[in-house]
Amino acid sequence: MVTGQRLIQAASDIFLGWTSNTTGQDFYFRQLKDWKTSIKLKGMSVRSLEDYSEICGSALARAHARTGDAAMISGYLGKTDTFDRLITDFAIAYSHQVRSDFQRLLEAVEAGDIVARER
Repeated sequence: MVTGQRLIQAASDIFLGWTSNTTGQDFYFRQLKDWKTSIKLKGMSVRSLEDYSEICGSALARAHARTGDAAMISGYLGKTDTFDRLITDFAIAYSHQVRSDFQRLLEAVEAGDIVARER
């Protein structure tokens, strides 16, 4: 767990570590910074939520990019654009599916098949 966390972080974390107690239980400790904060989603504007989502997506992409061996992955994928085209096709198909699912959700709410409420 700690090794994986160190792989995905963009910067070294001196507060990351682990230990075991006398009965052999392992404990994982993580404190990225001395100060803490959190995002308050309630009342956030649509634009701010989009910005926050982009930041989270970038962090996730960086984490995934840092966990693999770039040279090995590149060698596996080869020199053609086949993977690029396939992953693009998948992403587009997935976005269509998400839109379709959301439309079906709206229709189910409209028909009274399910109840939607704001929190």
